[in-house]
Amino acid sequence: MARQLRIEYAGALYHIMARGDRREPIVSDDTDYNMFLETLGEMCQRTGCVVHAYVILPNHYHLALETPEANLVGGMRWLQNTYTRRYNTRHKLWGHVFGGRYKSLLVDGGDLKYFRCLLEYIHLNPIRAGLVPPGGRLESYEWSSLKEYLSVPARRPKWLCVERGLSVYGLTDNGSGRREYLRHLCAAHDQARPKLAGLPAVKELGLSLQNCISRGWYFGSQIFGEQLLKMSGEDLAEKQTKRADGYYGAQLQDHGELRARGILSAGLKVFGLTESELIGLRNTDYRKLLLAEAIRAETALGLDWIRSALNMGDRSYCSHLIQRQKHCLKNSPKLRAIRDKLLNIIRILD
Repeated sequence: MARQLRIEYAGALYHIMARGDRREPIVSDDTDYNMFLETLGEMCQRTGCVVHAYVILPNHYHLALETPEANLVGGMRWLQNTYTRRYNTRHKLWGHVFGGRYKSLLVDGGDLKYFRCLLEYIHLNPIRAGLVPPGGRLESYEWSSLKEYLSVPARRPKWLCVERGLSVYGLTDNGSGRREYLRHLCAAHDQARPKLAGLPAVKELGLSLQNCISRGWYFGSQIFGEQLLKMSGEDLAEKQTKRADGYYGAQLQDHGELRARGILSAGLKVFGLTESELIGLRNTDYRKLLLAEAIRAETALGLDWIRSALNMGDRSYCSHLIQRQKHCLKNSPKLRAIRDKLLNIIRILD
């Protein structure tokens, strides 16, 4: 069966879910949970994606993920591949951590009831999974964004957006608004919240979302679905033309490319080179290798972009050089100092 094409557009909101291979654990201890969150944060930094809610359970995770740029595929591929590599390295394993492709549902973020239902579905997941004991406090589950929803902004990661989630309930990001959000969740769990005027019961929408996870591809109104179908039809030919670096024509990563070009500009300034001089350097020159490794580490761009921009030969050779440069960085304080200088320039511009 052909893989479903991912519909991507700027400002899209997705419900992302992925399970462990054969439904086995994707995390083994607190270190793994933190490692997943750190990797998620790195993905957001590289791609500009924003997380509105998350929950990590022993054998799967859920995200409410927004893509200000149309780059879901590149970002999710980097997230799952990188976490898999780190998990396997830490536990001395090999093979898949996640079972098959991640599930992505486009969510009608313009209709508040669908966004509300998504947030409640994610934040109530630990109860449905039996990870909160009967009579226990929902906020006691540590590996959910609910704890950040109840915290002051200074204690939240930059890649998590709480304000929009609170705003769909008409709440502000202050102490009373955060406490009221928790009361909303508890009422939703108890099915005691009154049906709001013009909105389907939360239970009904929740069942609809569960059905979408099993068999659907979007969560929203019929009009929203028709708009997505129209968008897919207009972009279908372009999406079916796959590029050599694994991206589709409609999936160019503007955020990553802008950041990569910023790294190149910083490198030209630090090394006192012109662009043509940089490209003309030997592939083993430490300056070219520092820039290639920095782009690989700081963006989600593929090897084809890097080798083309820096004139570094074929994919396998470029990959080999970058890996070798990583080892050199570990053993050379001088190289690390130069790399840090490059990245500091970029972070000032961010």
